[in-house]
Amino acid sequence: MACNNIVIGIAGSGGDGVISAGEILVNAASSDGLFVFMLKSFGAQIRGGESSVRVRMSSEPVATQGDKLDVLVVLSWKDYMKFKSEMLLEDHLVIVSDSADKFPEENIPIPEEQRKHWYKIPFTSIAEEAAGTSLAKNIVVLGAIAELFGLPKSSLKKSIEKKFAGKKQELIDKNLNALTAGQDYVRESLKKTDSILFEYTPGEPRLVMEGNEATAYGALYAGVEFYAGYPITPSTEIMHWLSVYLPKYDGIVMQMEDELASINAIVGASFAGKKAMTATSGPGLSLMAEGIGLASITELPIVVVNVQRGGPSTGIPTKTEQSDLMQAIWGSHGDSPRVVLAPSDVEDCFDCTVLAFYIAEKYQLPVIILSDAFIGHRKESINPNRIRDMRYGFKKINRRLEPTQDELEDYKRYRYTSNGISPVTWPGVENGMYQAAGIEHNEYGFPSADVSVHEKMTKKRWMKFHDIKREFSFERFYGPDDAELGLIAWGSTKGAVKEAVARANDNGMKVQAIIPQILFPFLIHPFHQFLRHKKKVIFVEMAYAGAFRRYLRGFIRFGDFGVETISYRQTGGAPFTVGQIYDKIVEEYEKKDV
Repeated sequence: MACNNIVIGIAGSGGDGVISAGEILVNAASSDGLFVFMLKSFGAQIRGGESSVRVRMSSEPVATQGDKLDVLVVLSWKDYMKFKSEMLLEDHLVIVSDSADKFPEENIPIPEEQRKHWYKIPFTSIAEEAAGTSLAKNIVVLGAIAELFGLPKSSLKKSIEKKFAGKKQELIDKNLNALTAGQDYVRESLKKTDSILFEYTPGEPRLVMEGNEATAYGALYAGVEFYAGYPITPSTEIMHWLSVYLPKYDGIVMQMEDELASINAIVGASFAGKKAMTATSGPGLSLMAEGIGLASITELPIVVVNVQRGGPSTGIPTKTEQSDLMQAIWGSHGDSPRVVLAPSDVEDCFDCTVLAFYIAEKYQLPVIILSDAFIGHRKESINPNRIRDMRYGFKKINRRLEPTQDELEDYKRYRYTSNGISPVTWPGVENGMYQAAGIEHNEYGFPSADVSVHEKMTKKRWMKFHDIKREFSFERFYGPDDAELGLIAWGSTKGAVKEAVARANDNGMKVQAIIPQILFPFLIHPFHQFLRHKKKVIFVEMAYAGAFRRYLRGFIRFGDFGVETISYRQTGGAPFTVGQIYDKIVEEYEKKDV
């Protein structure tokens, strides 16, 4: 069965090099011009435990991780058991496992009809013989599956050399020996019984990035000067990346003692005139609520990235979810304006972060980016033309409004203006000193408990939303405008929704989807346009409480449009599959009223 799209899953223990194998495979495929999508998953332990990786390769663009595995590689069946609910298997499945693993086959939850093609290979002993260590068995795996399924062999070699660049040549040679040994074993000792053969025409190399990397790079491109954060899964890679690269651009990265210190540090840096950001996950965002309110009342620009994970409380730190929506929008006491953006893929992480800094600096308020583990920890092929040279970033052209000399004669930091934006200084500007405190204040920044002052200042802070709504409108539409069945989703569910809608329209069903990027303030006009012809709308959410549907119903009277709303949601952990959403489309489409 020749194919130009293949999905491979690898599962093992934390020390088996499963994630490294996936990264080497992805880099090899992308260097041959293939489109790739890699999703990694691991246990919540600090050290050790289980890990898995899913790699999708295709000669055509891909938007999801692929619903089911064509190939399952298992280095430890015990650890595979922890992923069995999220590693769905194709009927034509091919299994490749380590023959050294003595896990009882009768306890493996794979039906007999899916065990027809099962290759048992002594990865451990091959690695010990070829490389002198069992640690190289993940490289043996790559050699074996490359030989079995026609994966890019020469590029795998280059990818290994790149992976271990800077190490001793002896180590590189041992890994290359392991790769060759895996290929040789398949050629000499196995008889291929399956029909899967990946075929493609090599092309120009493609750029591959992880979501958290793209977020960090977007911040650097936008001119971030100060980052303060506390490590928390699944956002920590943002701090790791910036700690390497931000100092090269005269920026500062500080690891703080907790999230309270982090949010207050970036508010302080912003007060000092610096572009500042932090990154966290749901539990950390909860601790930052008061600090975000401080940035709102002092009208200081900050960017906060929330890479969502399973909750509540500590929840499932290494799994994804979309359940922090209400916390992001309303999570601070008092009327605390902020903008909330939601990237929908890796490339979007870059764009959203640049946009976040632009909005924060121009409108002098906090901007929260709602990413999640599904985006943050996955690798994708992206358009390199969107990631331009750093010289053309926003570092100089996108700065907050500064006062003129005349305005400094009687400087009113919080002067009432027609759009709510007042000129801002920083310490050291002559005649530009002002108080920036969490207490309500007048135009000069002096504390005031006057009710009329509080009313004016509250209106001033919120009136910025008028211009934000006029300046920005970023929604993605998929499918024909006159479709009577619609889907509404946000963030990382976009890929599965996009492919499901395309499949439905290819099969004769008229369906359209809308995916907003700016979640707050809510931009109502695009949704009114979307709803014109709709009779029924399905909300697709990776959150059990269905917060997005509840949120939109506060702005849109769906009944006035004659639209029935259906909530299709699931808890986090495993992302939606295309098949799940497509089946829901078919179910609703086949009812008489659509």
